[in-house]
Amino acid sequence: MKKLRTYYMHLRNPPNMERRWIFPLAIGSMVSLFLLFLSMVTSPGGTPLFPFYKSVAVSGSFFVESKLHPVPISSLPPPPRFAYLISGSIREGNMLKRTLEALYHPINRYVLHLDLESPPEERLDLQSYVQTHPIFQKFGNVQVIAKANLVTYRGPTMVANTLHAAAILLREGGDWDWFINLSASDYPLVTQDDLLHTFSQLRRDLNFIDHTSNIGWKESQRAKPVIIDPGLYMSKKADVFWITQRRSVPTAFKLFTGSAWMALSRPFIDYCIWGWENLPRVVLMYYANFISSPEGYFHTVICNAQQFQNTTVNSDLHFISWDNPPKQHPHHLNLDDLQKMIDSNAPFARKFVGEDPVLDAIDKQLLNKCPNMVVSGGWCIGSHENGTDPCSITGSINVLKPGPGAKRLETLINSLLSEENFEGRQCK
Repeated sequence: MKKLRTYYMHLRNPPNMERRWIFPLAIGSMVSLFLLFLSMVTSPGGTPLFPFYKSVAVSGSFFVESKLHPVPISSLPPPPRFAYLISGSIREGNMLKRTLEALYHPINRYVLHLDLESPPEERLDLQSYVQTHPIFQKFGNVQVIAKANLVTYRGPTMVANTLHAAAILLREGGDWDWFINLSASDYPLVTQDDLLHTFSQLRRDLNFIDHTSNIGWKESQRAKPVIIDPGLYMSKKADVFWITQRRSVPTAFKLFTGSAWMALSRPFIDYCIWGWENLPRVVLMYYANFISSPEGYFHTVICNAQQFQNTTVNSDLHFISWDNPPKQHPHHLNLDDLQKMIDSNAPFARKFVGEDPVLDAIDKQLLNKCPNMVVSGGWCIGSHENGTDPCSITGSINVLKPGPGAKRLETLINSLLSEENFEGRQCK
């Protein structure tokens, strides 16, 4: 017991000799903390004010690490995603395939539609092409509308088909930011890497839609006549027809008109499909009897919906060659128009017919596209040797390699969004 008491007292009151190390330890700790604090103090430029080392440049270094450089991290947000509708009619199946290949990127989504006028063999061929294509099969982002619609260009059936495709894209889910409607006679003038790179710098609520409230001659020739589109209720295509009764211009909403081709934001497409306000449905029913309703429906809805009026960019992002004054259809583009297409800085052009040589020139000069292959992008990491498809081996779908097309497109977008063209000029 006495030994235990002696040991206990020894622990509580250690000899002076054994406590001598405490003071130097405390001093050493304080000095270390002070030095650590100084090493963390930096100048406004980020350089340490009291550096305790400096790098020495050694020529001919033997260390591999000295030859490595950090990969620059992009300050841009993640790339956006586009949802495309590409539609065609009879004998346009091959054109639709080519347009899809030129537009393809695994980050996007695609809905293809050949209308009911196309023979079943042509629609089945398109379906087989998509289902057996190794890249489309791998990413599963291309869908063919199996139950085809009958589409009359000048009637409301084209609007109904566009809304159908948008509804499919919403139902299928996926994070996409813009809905773009094109036809088989459209073709891109920039790569998807160019387009995705440029749009990654934009607000995701912008709507690219050519529009005006100055309907001019269209008031008497389109707004007041009442037409019927047989495509709404017949199984065979027939042209629209007029009834003798005319109607007055609406007073419940203001009419707008413009191009039938557009890039619409996800929020606006949600609004048109879900219609939590009644405006999209009311306007749709009005345009059911309107000649060339694709050139007015979305324009009238967006410019009469207060929450979307200030999101419109007055452009359809197309190069189109029209007569003056414009006729029902634009000129067919050819090699003589190639430089004008490039100079327009537009990402898309129309109207092309068949396998015109100008498409081969666009593939070679602007898209770097090989025949029967998708356009190569940053996601393609395979080899080009011996005609091999570089996209047969894929990397990250978020890697973009923008080219000269991105510079042209950036010039166009900067012009469209300039104070002169954009601020306070929406829905005028």
